[in-house]
Amino acid sequence: MLIQKVHHIAYRCIDAKQTVEWYEKHLDMTFVLAIAEDRVPSTQAPDPYMHVFLDAGQGNILAFFELPTQAPMGRDTNTPAWVQHLALKVESVDVLLTAKARLEAAGIEVLGPIDHTIFKSIYFFDPNGHRLELAADTGTPDMLRSLDAVKWDMLNEWALTRKAPQHAAWMHDGSMAVARS
Repeated sequence: MLIQKVHHIAYRCIDAKQTVEWYEKHLDMTFVLAIAEDRVPSTQAPDPYMHVFLDAGQGNILAFFELPTQAPMGRDTNTPAWVQHLALKVESVDVLLTAKARLEAAGIEVLGPIDHTIFKSIYFFDPNGHRLELAADTGTPDMLRSLDAVKWDMLNEWALTRKAPQHAAWMHDGSMAVARS
């Protein structure tokens, strides 16, 4: 399989027009395409929908389906709300802070910035209840090499114990010495 990139990521929305306008206003995404059908092309099931596509930058497309004949949207109640989210990269911490101020000025509740050591991020919800994250990379090349060197050890330990491995504890305990060596 030779994947070139993600073509688009699709979520459900409550109202396609409201969703497009929200993403244009708050995240500067451009509305690039709308597709509407009365039948699902892959299954031919009668299920009218509006499918909208937004340019998330660098050829990344975020899409939404409005499904007026389906039951109201829900979420996986067995998964905490913080788990399922879409993280979007921004250029810098300054851009991140500007975005936070802009979102808050529009009345959107924003959590963060949260320092994840190798990036800082803010979290908020779109009008459909989807959790979004804006992230600005802050990791040094040494930090990234250090994490790369332990990724398989961490994954293998997790697979055996289902407990958080401590190979990269420096990320959260403030020691950073490992990452700078």
